[in-house]
Amino acid sequence: MPVGELLALEPDATEQFLNLRMGYTESAGHPDLRKTIAGIYQTVDADDVLVFAGAQEAITLFLQGMLGPDDHAIVHWPCYQSLYAVAAASAGAVDRWKADADNGWSLDLDALVALIRPTTRLIIINTPHNPTGYLMPAADWLELHRIAAARGILVFCDEVYRESEYDPCDRLTAGCDMGDHAFSLGVMSKTYGLAGLRIGWVATKNRDGLNRLRSMKDYGSICCSAPAEFLADLGLRHRQHLIARNVGIIQENLELLDNFFAEFSPRFQWHRPRAGAIAFPGLNGRDVEEFCDEVLQAAGVLFAPGTLFEDERNHFRIGFGRCSMAEGIESLRQYLRQSHRKP
Repeated sequence: MPVGELLALEPDATEQFLNLRMGYTESAGHPDLRKTIAGIYQTVDADDVLVFAGAQEAITLFLQGMLGPDDHAIVHWPCYQSLYAVAAASAGAVDRWKADADNGWSLDLDALVALIRPTTRLIIINTPHNPTGYLMPAADWLELHRIAAARGILVFCDEVYRESEYDPCDRLTAGCDMGDHAFSLGVMSKTYGLAGLRIGWVATKNRDGLNRLRSMKDYGSICCSAPAEFLADLGLRHRQHLIARNVGIIQENLELLDNFFAEFSPRFQWHRPRAGAIAFPGLNGRDVEEFCDEVLQAAGVLFAPGTLFEDERNHFRIGFGRCSMAEGIESLRQYLRQSHRKP
């Protein structure tokens, strides 16, 4: 979305933006922005929100601040790399709570309990999930938080794809609304489509954890960009418009993928996601790294091989949030048809 289209959402937004004072902002984030972010949730207010320069800063500072060499962490696997890598660099030990590829990437709660140690301080969960598009059932979500809260374990909830569920009835209660043991990570990219603003946040009722994060931020970005905070606040005040726009793009592209994978079903295993603009299909009959490299060179289509996620089942990650998806699908279709005809 171009800046002009975003500013057009309110009649006086352009004038306000042009008159914006270009000084330092507040370290915690502009009060108006934090109030608007708090409105996404049910139980938090502006003082329960801390704004960061994107989700990555929040992930790094949170895991560095909350984990030490005597701590054990459990990470939903496969995952966005920094969720595991920063945890592994900060904690004394990290275990992977592995999703079941043969059962729609579901998570076994009994397996989670088996991983818990006396030193377990943190569970890191990502739902809706990157790279698979998995969305945890509501009953499992409630049980996960019950397990953690009963044992005094913190839960870091990567919810950057939240509000991009294909059926809004499937939307889970935000982690920060599940109790003061939990922290919700949000960002202006993904669902809201405004990645260039580089604005993310953590919301929680956990006062000790939030204060620790505030101190950590003094050694990170210190404060965020004033123009970015203004535009993020504007976008979130109209987030239902952004959600409708972007989920509409996702739904159109998902239909294209359904048709594509039906056409080439012998070559692929299509695990249809339930939220977000990412999926993790499987490849049959050949090495996934070789396939991804060949597709990039021959068709100009970029996939991320599952080996980047340390996946051993020959999957690859596909993103489908762009308006140019039809062009990419057609290039891929032509390549596969031609390669199939080769002797």
